[in-house]
Amino acid sequence: MSVPAPRSAEPAGPPAATLDAGLTLLVIEGDPGGSLSVPEMAQMPGPGGKPVRIRTARNLTEAERLLTDDVHCILLDLALPSPERSCEAVTCGPVGCGQHAAPSVPEQQDELEALRQVLRLAPCHAVLALTAEADAERAAEAVRVGAQDYLFRDELDGRVLSRAIRYAVERKRADLAQRQLTESRLRAQENARLERGLLPTPLLAGSDLRFASRYRPGRSRALLGGDFYDTVRTPDGTVHAMIGDVSGHGPDEAALGVELRIAWRALTLAGLCGDELLRTLQQVLEHERADEETFATLCAVDVSPDGRVAGLSLAGHPAPLLVRGGQAPRLLPQEGGGPALGLLRNACWPHRRIELGDSWSLMMYTDGLIEGKVGDGSERLGQEGILELVTRQFKEGLRGEPLLDATVTEVQALNGGELTDDLAVLLLDRG
Repeated sequence: MSVPAPRSAEPAGPPAATLDAGLTLLVIEGDPGGSLSVPEMAQMPGPGGKPVRIRTARNLTEAERLLTDDVHCILLDLALPSPERSCEAVTCGPVGCGQHAAPSVPEQQDELEALRQVLRLAPCHAVLALTAEADAERAAEAVRVGAQDYLFRDELDGRVLSRAIRYAVERKRADLAQRQLTESRLRAQENARLERGLLPTPLLAGSDLRFASRYRPGRSRALLGGDFYDTVRTPDGTVHAMIGDVSGHGPDEAALGVELRIAWRALTLAGLCGDELLRTLQQVLEHERADEETFATLCAVDVSPDGRVAGLSLAGHPAPLLVRGGQAPRLLPQEGGGPALGLLRNACWPHRRIELGDSWSLMMYTDGLIEGKVGDGSERLGQEGILELVTRQFKEGLRGEPLLDATVTEVQALNGGELTDDLAVLLLDRG
């Protein structure tokens, strides 16, 4: 199943490059002729000696209108009437009418409500709180609530404000970067847990077969693709293994792959096998697929309790690769299989008997392993190419996990980089 691409819920604030072009400050104060409207404030130096551009809003409604992308910092006068206490919040606008009494809310509960609303309105902008020197306790509380810093009105001049703005902008940028880093780490941890939950854990207790697998989704930053696989041992000692591939690439196909895997495990443990199991899986696919064009290929193998014989069913899927003791690797016959699940209503899937012997390795895979390019990029690797590759690795003595790692690594190298299709490989060994 796909997890949405880890994009931050909040943008990262104004780019650093824009600071060189000058700073823009949005001042929110109730008095349009207040302390920040004097000419020297409009000429205070910013980065590169350029003056800081100032916009002034008398209330939060005006502030929201003036809060464009080029604003770097907000200076909020904590003396601004709280939105709930202002008659503007009732019906009368910013001037007031003198007829509406303020709601009876305790002063300490409302004194930073304007700041909280600014922080909700502009979560990615640096915010400075402005207050009187006698109100230092409320100024400190404003920083705890979320402002980057506070300034005292009586000590304010152009140089102090310019320095405070630049500090606040950089601190906000650092805070956002740290938050995004933390969120990315948490997402990575959650994705790892989700992947462990969605990918199967083989149920092979009591069997002498060895199991190994490799899985890589083709979609960038996806946990799972449309490929799926599973292995279970039923109470009679039979080991059942399957691998499949849902057509298409996307979260719907990945989700369907998980549903088919879970359905296969439940049906297998309930005693279904062969044609009956595949017919039931097809019914699951038809009910769960997003559109009628979606289908799935599947390869299923049932290894007898003594490990010497297997039954093979193919539903439009590439045949496995078998290596028997002392013999060269070979592809099992592709002929005689049935159609992919979801294509024909009354299809059947023949069950073929395969002699395994005492010592063997069986590699099952999806077409992502064989559809990578080779040479100049105009030719596909194909089943014959993967047979040649695995044969060479067997001669070099590779088995089990090292064999899978070497196979996937070489397929990617031949492709010239990461494979674009989903890839799943499953290996069963005996002896």
